[in-house]
Amino acid sequence: QYKATATQIMIQRATLRGMITYSEVADKLNAAHPGVDFEPHDQRLWELLGDAARDEANAGRGILSVVVVHKHGDMEPGNGFYELAKYYKRNLSDKQKCFLEELHRVHEQWS
Repeated sequence: QYKATATQIMIQRATLRGMITYSEVADKLNAAHPGVDFEPHDQRLWELLGDAARDEANAGRGILSVVVVHKHGDMEPGNGFYELAKYYKRNLSDKQKCFLEELHRVHEQWS
């Protein structure tokens, strides 16, 4: 049930052609499931986002977790996204280009 909620949160943001921070995802999950208490730097949150992203990528809709980004610094997804990008044979020779291409792919899928 957490994965379904996480998937919906990411799809809602992709529909708006936007991005969302890890802390916003954690807050929305916590609001939808009182008592869970996900944190932005929580391994459980990262695994949940990865599971949801794998389902979407396997369905041919892109690596959905690309819309979840760091609040500070690079404003890009975390290492988990790039591990999935490698698994799904995306071109990682330029990580920022890979991120932007996948972001566009997901935005096109949902908007």
